[in-house]
Amino acid sequence: MSQQRTSHRVACNKILDICLMFVGVILAACSPTPATPVDTTVVPPSNSAIILATTTSTQDSGLLDVLIPAFEQRSGSTVKTIAVGSGQALEMGRQGNADVLLVHSPAAEQEFMQAGFGAQRLVVMHNYFLLVGPPGDPAGITGLGSTAEALAKIAAIQAVFVSRGDDSGTHKAELALWEKAGLQPQGEWYLESGQGMGTTLTIASEKGAYTLSDRGTYLALRQDLNLDILVDGDQALLNIYHVITVNPQKWPRVNVDGARSLAAFLTSPEAQQMIGEFGVEQYGEPLFFPDVIPATP
Repeated sequence: MSQQRTSHRVACNKILDICLMFVGVILAACSPTPATPVDTTVVPPSNSAIILATTTSTQDSGLLDVLIPAFEQRSGSTVKTIAVGSGQALEMGRQGNADVLLVHSPAAEQEFMQAGFGAQRLVVMHNYFLLVGPPGDPAGITGLGSTAEALAKIAAIQAVFVSRGDDSGTHKAELALWEKAGLQPQGEWYLESGQGMGTTLTIASEKGAYTLSDRGTYLALRQDLNLDILVDGDQALLNIYHVITVNPQKWPRVNVDGARSLAAFLTSPEAQQMIGEFGVEQYGEPLFFPDVIPATP
């Protein structure tokens, strides 16, 4: 009988231990756990490197020094900027050597898109080209409302004119203006720098010559130039910039997500405000005008 009672007590103890263990598990599961801190660090995308091919005017004016750091901080991406003429930038896109383009050569851009090299083309901003020249203005073009008339007067006296001559958007615009004037400039008075806008302005300043410049680059460098704005405001001088993402169907290795994110940023209200404010404090006027109109509610 004593042995049966002992066996019964042992069995009860085991059952009690199991019950206590079960209760402990339940209590542990119900007890509050410390909250996991929220990680606010920007996580870079899997392919964080974006190659941007752009015209020299966006670089020389200093605009990209404002826009690109802001984009990198918000996206976690890094942007490698290659500043060349728009023609060279478009060629980089044709060869798959860039992910996204920021250019200002509308006719060439349309050809690029029609050939299937671009996936998306969005307007970003505009400014106006300027016809600038020496303060003495030997051709007497100051204040003329017609750029074609001004170029005709420059050619008539063979005043020195410095062309970029680099197949850039500015160069193409200049050639179109000469054509509109019914002229084919040539001779010792017509020089080609083969360089970007900043260098071309410097050469024109040193030679007391005329040249066509985008407004942004001229205003950014004006204090170091002996050149005045002589012709401004002609609608023929309108200068429009577009962002173009390279077509991944042509070049599967392009960073399409990075290109789209940069294009979206450049056309966002935040970037558009930055573009509209750029230059106002330093130069008293904007260097570029944003072109993306916010949708009405």
